[in-house]
Amino acid sequence: MPEPEIPDEYLGDYARILGEVAATGRRLTRDELDGRRALGREAAEAGFQLRALVGLHLAATRTAWPGADATDPASTDCVLAAVEQCVDSFAEGFERAQRLTVRREEAARREFIDDLLYGRSDLGRLAERATRFGMRLSRAHAVAVATGPQAYTETDSVPRQVESALLARFDGREILLTTKDGRLVCVAPGSQPDVLRHFAKQAHAATDGGRVAVGRPHRGPGGVVQSYDEALVALDLADRMSLDDPVLYAADLLVYPVLTRDRQAMADLVRSQLGPLQQARGGAEPLLKTLSAYFDAGCVAAETARRLALSVRALTYRLERVHQLTGSDPSDPMHRYTLQTAVIGARLLDWPAKEL
Repeated sequence: MPEPEIPDEYLGDYARILGEVAATGRRLTRDELDGRRALGREAAEAGFQLRALVGLHLAATRTAWPGADATDPASTDCVLAAVEQCVDSFAEGFERAQRLTVRREEAARREFIDDLLYGRSDLGRLAERATRFGMRLSRAHAVAVATGPQAYTETDSVPRQVESALLARFDGREILLTTKDGRLVCVAPGSQPDVLRHFAKQAHAATDGGRVAVGRPHRGPGGVVQSYDEALVALDLADRMSLDDPVLYAADLLVYPVLTRDRQAMADLVRSQLGPLQQARGGAEPLLKTLSAYFDAGCVAAETARRLALSVRALTYRLERVHQLTGSDPSDPMHRYTLQTAVIGARLLDWPAKEL
């Protein structure tokens, strides 16, 4: 598609200036330089390209070159100096306008992201604003959140590295990549799960083994907020549950919010099932860790002993001690579910470090 023709109005009194410079050898006045900057600003705001605008000035230079006065080499040098001044001042005004536009766009983008992730704006208005950034919020979107050893901002190398890797593989029109509260955040269409998987891979590598959580896809303007919240909850659960997985999917962790929905009931279960462990030498923590490792290993004694750096005999003694104190046998399928649920509850509620 050909570029639109640039009106001559953006040249201003360029021809007059060249003629006077050729005749007198003067330099441009401050008002003339300011006028060139103003024209550059107006051309930038009109959406023209700087390359085409410079070409317009060069073409006008050839047309308006004061031939009769240009036989003197000194006059030629003055005209060329005037051309340089005119174009330089024009480009300065153009670039200032562009920088201002970029800052405005960045501010608008940041405001949109805040409203999108926190749901602080009217949802209908939010959907309208989203089209400006290439998003159609009527469709399902999912959010991934990555954490690392330090807090990140958009100007850091890590976000730029992840963004470059992502945009090199996928069309970025419907992908929103940003930082929020020191974390990397990626919003992508729910129909493109590969985007968030690739984001997770790149973010994990760029953050030196950081953790990534992916929320479920949800429809509508409020769906982004919901998916974002799910990703944050997944990261919090990973910390409290000491999960080792580098990439967590909220869909795989739905059981944990269900278990803690009735906090009082869960606290009662932990106290009744695991409270007696506090009578053990060293308190409840060593036996609680033993139970946690036992259940994580699929109740396989040899694997549990290996993970805890114990002999199988020492592990068996600990499990027997749990049975003696609680009355529940970890190896008995009838008791196992209740004990395992109580262990999960203890990790979620940070017991016994915190009183229930």
